[in-house]
Amino acid sequence: MALQQSYLDFEKPLAELDKKIQELLAFSTEGVDLSSEVAKLEEKAEKMREEMFANLSRWQTAQVARHINRPFTLDYLSLIFTEFVELHGDRNFGDDHAIVGGLARLDGEPVMVIGHQKGRDTKEKVFRNFGMPNPEGYRKALRLMEMAERFKLPIITFVDTPGAFPGIGAEERGQAEAIARNLREMSRLTVPIIVVITGEGGSGGALAIAVGDRILMLQHSVYAVISPEGCAAILWSDGTKGAQAAEALKLTAKDIKGLEVIDEIVPEPAGGAHRDHEAMAKNLHEALSRNLKELKGIAPEELIEQRYQKFRKMSRFAD
Repeated sequence: MALQQSYLDFEKPLAELDKKIQELLAFSTEGVDLSSEVAKLEEKAEKMREEMFANLSRWQTAQVARHINRPFTLDYLSLIFTEFVELHGDRNFGDDHAIVGGLARLDGEPVMVIGHQKGRDTKEKVFRNFGMPNPEGYRKALRLMEMAERFKLPIITFVDTPGAFPGIGAEERGQAEAIARNLREMSRLTVPIIVVITGEGGSGGALAIAVGDRILMLQHSVYAVISPEGCAAILWSDGTKGAQAAEALKLTAKDIKGLEVIDEIVPEPAGGAHRDHEAMAKNLHEALSRNLKELKGIAPEELIEQRYQKFRKMSRFAD
């Protein structure tokens, strides 16, 4: 499906340049050769894009991580994996559409893939609950992980959520318990687990499927205990101070890698993953294949111990 190009506020100069390129291309179809002028503008746009995305603020990075055209879990499933069979339901309450998962093959090898799923148009956003799972979503994820454990299948999860759904119904059905149970059970699975933060890594809603042996993070994704707007609302009673909160949260891939919370940053194509799904999928495919190959050589008991130690040492204390 072709995606309509959408620009963020800080990309306005780039949007104007791209518009000029399209106008020249339109004139070129009428028998006028403007290829040299188009080439110059395209070179200028590429340079501007590279410079712009090499110097993003933390708030701008958060905007890119939320971009409507950014690849979602189902996009990666079609671009990286083969023979995907979606599995539904938690066998308790219902099927949560904010989390998708099922069996697939990575380079011919069977794996279990689980991830948050957002929507692009209004109807799909509502259907996917804006990527915010209810308890049954996390229980479905756990059911699939336990299935992977029984059949000795590696698990790959894609994290992209503002957070777990905070509705009354979700709380009544045990949202906190569902998340806590996932954390406990994921910590002691004997199969390799690779986690990828693809967009927003929001609080416990993200962590509930993010306890793994390798934590990868896309270059322009974010990972934090709370959204910038939520943080600003708590600290300053002003949700509009999201940019200020983003700086304090240190939520970018570079920040998180420096804190040793993640293992690897996966580079994105110039201008972000939303501009070139195929190139992003190629980069991620390489990282997944390499890390899975490394993890398969580790004994199950050692895998659990390394996973425990990995999360045990993440804390930082200061007087």
